[in-house]
Amino acid sequence: MIRAILTDIEGTTSSVSFVKDVLFPYAREHMADFVRAHGEEVEVRKLLDEVGRVCGAHFDDEQAIAQLVRWIDEDRKVTPLKSLQGLIWEAGYRNGDYRGHVYPDAVHKLREWEKRGMALYVFSSGSVHAQKLLFRHTEYGDLTPLFSGYFDTQVGAKQEADSYRRIAETIGLAPANILFLSDIEAELEAAREAGLKTCLLVRDDAIADGGTHPQARNFDAISVAA
Repeated sequence: MIRAILTDIEGTTSSVSFVKDVLFPYAREHMADFVRAHGEEVEVRKLLDEVGRVCGAHFDDEQAIAQLVRWIDEDRKVTPLKSLQGLIWEAGYRNGDYRGHVYPDAVHKLREWEKRGMALYVFSSGSVHAQKLLFRHTEYGDLTPLFSGYFDTQVGAKQEADSYRRIAETIGLAPANILFLSDIEAELEAAREAGLKTCLLVRDDAIADGGTHPQARNFDAISVAA
């Protein structure tokens, strides 16, 4: 029996274009100014130091900025980058530069599942901070109360089975009682290897390739009966 739902964000609850065409360019445009303005703050300094450690080098701030922008251009899932992006996006949400995009069907079903007593969790390569920002600042209001917890790359990569084992252990449920939703087959493969149930979201104009996971065009078509 499914007792908890673990969902991806990009391409699952939210459009790929919002992340790719709004959030990523915003972070890239504001990265240098943000680092120069906040580089001496403890949290930011820790993240800048981590950039150098990941690269095995000692970077000054300008070198760190160049590396962070390079990672954005390469779409790298690197923890210090994701954390700094979250801090930059917070300013954008606060300034009203954009609102978090969530599909209407996802909002409807998440609310329904939560009322039915289903525990809801998020697992995204974006930082937990960024995840909460997106769900807090939507046109449907603050959706964060719907979720029991959030996971990011601190728990491991999304295409590694051990990440899902750690999540199941943290949630306190057998993997078979958790349904993972994603638009990426490789992530679903890792989740299934760890024992989770899976469902592939095939959003918008994406083409279903007849893979081995149950598929749904939207949240209304997702079955949580098994």
